[in-house]
Amino acid sequence: MTVIVTGGAGFIGSNLIRGLNMQGVTDILVVDNLGSSLKFKNLIGCEFREYLQKDRFRELICERRLDSQVSAIFHQGACSNTMELDGNYMIDNNYQYSVELLDFATEKEIPFIYASSAAVYGANTQFKEDRVNESPLNVYGYSKLIFDELVRRRLDSAKSQIVGLRYFNVYGPREGHKGQMASVSYHLSNQMFKGGALKLFEGSGGYAAGEQRRDFIYVDDVVKLNLEFLDNPERSGIYNCGTGQSQTFNEVAVATINSVRKQHGNQALTLDRMLSEEIITYRSFPEGLESRYQSFTEADMGLLKAAGSKVQFRDVDAGVKAYVDFLFQTNPFNS
Repeated sequence: MTVIVTGGAGFIGSNLIRGLNMQGVTDILVVDNLGSSLKFKNLIGCEFREYLQKDRFRELICERRLDSQVSAIFHQGACSNTMELDGNYMIDNNYQYSVELLDFATEKEIPFIYASSAAVYGANTQFKEDRVNESPLNVYGYSKLIFDELVRRRLDSAKSQIVGLRYFNVYGPREGHKGQMASVSYHLSNQMFKGGALKLFEGSGGYAAGEQRRDFIYVDDVVKLNLEFLDNPERSGIYNCGTGQSQTFNEVAVATINSVRKQHGNQALTLDRMLSEEIITYRSFPEGLESRYQSFTEADMGLLKAAGSKVQFRDVDAGVKAYVDFLFQTNPFNS
């Protein structure tokens, strides 16, 4: 029986394939759209049976001509660029594509676990899975929200598992291809490898420079949660996927700097010392970004815990250390 991973050459998708491989699963159909990107490097070392280009896969799904006997679908494929303004493209890629897969999965009674996003909450300060808290700031968040709404309408009638995971700020190995959409930890690490000051955004949303707070979650923990749901097919619903504890961008920067310093045998520094020595500096927002920027996110984990999840999530210190260790073992500019 085949496991399908869409977006399989991407950040979370490629890490998910490695997680499946660690459980002995290699009968995997990888679906993605490589284009001119370097995403193919994320698949080096992964074991899978077949690769399909996304458009061809959509044809086979819509025409019900997919040959494989499918045991589960992990739908990670999406455009995650929050700066993308082409609404038609975003709705087709993130919403319509997801609907096609959901129709196929429910018709065949196949477990369907998909990537939603904390972007559905917009500028709200409450991050509980409830419609009153959902007001996205960009078309990316909107494309995720309208699919979540469709799933809510279908949950009661579905005869197989449907799970939506609202990813908060995921960081970790194999995200370099995302460019400007890669995590702050990735960009800070690369700035350190290149030399020079680390640049964070100036203050916004009532927060001082670098003190904006996000719920940062390490990608290995995201993989663990996806696989936990696969092992518990009786669990369905839409759940937050974060740590439940927000931390500041300054904390991420300090953890990154000190993890790199430790690799070189140097002592840790305080934030004040980093600021005084201009190791950390602040820059203004690119035009148009600040109005669509989430200055605070913190997942409410109550619903996930009530569902019985046992996954433990790393804090920034532990996650960033693991990430920097990975970057030092690889080429940091292509990881």
